[in-house]
Amino acid sequence: MYRLDPRYAPAPQARLVTGWQAVSAELPQEPAVVAVDGPPATDWDTLRSRLAKDLSSSGTAVEVLDVRDHYAPAEVVVRRTVRPEDAGDPYYCKLADNSVEHLFGTVPEPAPPREGLLLICGPGAAVLAHDVLWYADVPKRHAEAAVAAGTGSNLGLPGLRGELRRLFYVDWPMLDRHRDALAPRVDAWLDVQEPQHPVLIDGDGLRATLAALARRPVRTRPYFNSTPWGGHWAQHRLGFNPDARNTALGYELIAPESGVLIGEGPGAQAEVPFQLLCVLHPLEMLGSGVHARYGTSFPIRFDYLDTVGGGNLSLHCHPRERYMRERFGWHYTQHETYYMTVGGPGTRVFLGLREDADVALFRKEVEEAVSEGTPMRPEDHVLTFPAEQGRLFMIPAGTPHASGAGNLVLEISATPYLYSLRFYDWLRPDADGNPRPLPYEHGLANLDTWRRGEDVARDLVPRPRTLRTGDGWREEVVGALEEMFYEVRRLVLDGTAAAEDDTDGRFHVLNVVEGQGVTVETANGHRHPLAHAETLTVPAAVGPYRLRPAGGGPAKVVKALVRPEDAP
Repeated sequence: MYRLDPRYAPAPQARLVTGWQAVSAELPQEPAVVAVDGPPATDWDTLRSRLAKDLSSSGTAVEVLDVRDHYAPAEVVVRRTVRPEDAGDPYYCKLADNSVEHLFGTVPEPAPPREGLLLICGPGAAVLAHDVLWYADVPKRHAEAAVAAGTGSNLGLPGLRGELRRLFYVDWPMLDRHRDALAPRVDAWLDVQEPQHPVLIDGDGLRATLAALARRPVRTRPYFNSTPWGGHWAQHRLGFNPDARNTALGYELIAPESGVLIGEGPGAQAEVPFQLLCVLHPLEMLGSGVHARYGTSFPIRFDYLDTVGGGNLSLHCHPRERYMRERFGWHYTQHETYYMTVGGPGTRVFLGLREDADVALFRKEVEEAVSEGTPMRPEDHVLTFPAEQGRLFMIPAGTPHASGAGNLVLEISATPYLYSLRFYDWLRPDADGNPRPLPYEHGLANLDTWRRGEDVARDLVPRPRTLRTGDGWREEVVGALEEMFYEVRRLVLDGTAAAEDDTDGRFHVLNVVEGQGVTVETANGHRHPLAHAETLTVPAAVGPYRLRPAGGGPAKVVKALVRPEDAP
């Protein structure tokens, strides 16, 4: 059965405590300066008041310094963190490369207390001199939801209504670098996504837990959001968000946002960023070659696009390599593939330009759709293909594409994921009735006009080829393209025997696309169940492993990995 909350036991030496009273008891007793850092989405007012209240009740003198009171004026913070050339772009800005020190007017230098504790709280608290360091975290999905709802603020701009553009391209890059730099020395990790019920794991225990997880298969916590095009497959089949209007984008493994649950169960589990595994253990997670090429960025993502009972996705493309690097600041680009988990002859995928496509006419119709609300027919310009179950479509950067209504797409892609350069969205409003963003100028600047017609069918809709076979199983290559740094394979098990595999120094990502599921068995004795539709990361350090069919039935497992020539 698909797990909504896969979780892992903490290391034996780890301390995991719940509730404010127990959390407060973890603070030092002697005079000390305690810095509690974290993102703006943390409920800092609740955290500050609860810690101060519990300390005072126990007889400990406490003074609180909120670093947000020492930020530079808002216009200064904005000027420091957004380049002038990006100020007029309503959709994107280049990834901020600032440090959190740039938030401050003057960094305060408080005197250490002679008795009791000085609590320094807020984003950037670790910049100040301190004796003890805590990190109070809220998963990014909560920050995005709050900003979208008008209740969240941006980094360095407390009290002002937040903006999603700034959240994605300024706040998160700055916060990620700051958090990653603190991870090796943080004294405690505090999960405060439920402000009245915090969960704390001590720093050494957290690092010991992550060290163990980096050497065994691990699954991140999944979730689905809702969008105007979303369907209902995940609601009906997986039990996700039954009261939401739909389930659209399913976050199976999107490394910058994904979390791993550590603990024994609801109410006693901490969610920590998957990215910490790559930061603290890059060789074990990624492998030496992948690490040399991609640093600590986990370069492959798995997500779902659910349009079963929903609508067509927008017609869009993604930035090409140079544009992504120079304009947006990512050092690799957003190549994608669509694996059809649910589909059929009656549903379709839009992919690539027709042989007779007139780019000037395409631009004209896109502009008229935006400025005048004139409908256009994407199929007049873009090819369509039957979305047959089990088919893989290759989508290199710059290729116009969209999934049609009625599909469940397993999107196996490069990790950059916030750059959908939309051309046309069927004149569809957003959830508030406003036009959806259409950054078509960025799209037209990246449109690949060379691969057309028969070249699209030949290159981007490949036929599977058998790579190797064993007793009761075979491994196929279902998608590989010279310009894309990863490839997609499929293990087909007839149910009679386990399939043998080996990471061979590069991580694998697995997803059960057909059948009841499999059990992943490693050479060092770990066994991890993997049900239909679930995704699992097999770190490079695992080495040899096998896939054993669950329940004695056949199964198909999709696997993605970085190509050897792209992992020197």
